[in-house]
Amino acid sequence: MGNQVDKMKLSHQSYAEVPTVDPNGLDTEEGPRIGVSYIFSTDDEEQEGENSNVDGADKEHRTGTEQKHYDKRNEVDCAVFHRGECIYEKSVKTAGMETYSPEILLNKCKAGDLVEFVTTGQYPHWAVYVGDFQVVHLHRAEIKNSFLTEASQGRRCRIVNELYKFKALSADMVVQNAMEQVGGKDGELSWRNSECFAAWCRFGKREFKMGAEIRIGKQPYRLKILMSDKQSHMLEFQCLEDLIMEKRRSDQVGRTSVVQELANHLNSVGEIKRGDPLSDPITAQTAQ
Repeated sequence: MGNQVDKMKLSHQSYAEVPTVDPNGLDTEEGPRIGVSYIFSTDDEEQEGENSNVDGADKEHRTGTEQKHYDKRNEVDCAVFHRGECIYEKSVKTAGMETYSPEILLNKCKAGDLVEFVTTGQYPHWAVYVGDFQVVHLHRAEIKNSFLTEASQGRRCRIVNELYKFKALSADMVVQNAMEQVGGKDGELSWRNSECFAAWCRFGKREFKMGAEIRIGKQPYRLKILMSDKQSHMLEFQCLEDLIMEKRRSDQVGRTSVVQELANHLNSVGEIKRGDPLSDPITAQTAQ
């Protein structure tokens, strides 16, 4: 697996710990200067339960019909670029981003579709619809085959085939990829979160797997976070997996928190630039 780190997981530190681009969101000639700001920690699928108010006993008996709160206005609009080419784009304002109850979505799904479950304050959960009202998904370090209504756990859901711009495999191949992984657990897995697993099933791109790209040298991936209609912020990453981890963290904390984090960081950078640039580790990292 090359640079795969066994059983170690990544989570984000504050934006204040990495350098930034132009506060106006405009690329300079030298481009963004954002590095990855992760530490080893627990994964989103484990934290998903911590964000819920349901205790362990109730979880065992929950039917999945409980409706959780979801506010589309707090979703983060963003785009992903690889060497200048857009490979992912999400805007909740577009028609294809409506969410539905699991029961309604079942009437819209076809085998091979990517399904995303969303709720406020939790990481989005991705799954592959395999037919017969069932999905295959990575949940709590295991690949499971579940009924869509059960996997939703009361969350709103939508079909997200078009978010990634890669060419999809045939529906039969997508279902085969998913079903062949059912039962895989923990150390056997090649994916750190449900989105990477589901996207790999549909597109077959090795970049979605852990350790598929070396985290050294240039940073060919860019995550563009839209803070407003006129302002954006660009982050750079060495591999797609790291970028997806950050994108999912933004989805989990929500647009309001992300915009506030970035605003605080940009303000702090402005203060630093007015002081001594050599005395600040952020500026020093930027100059390397």
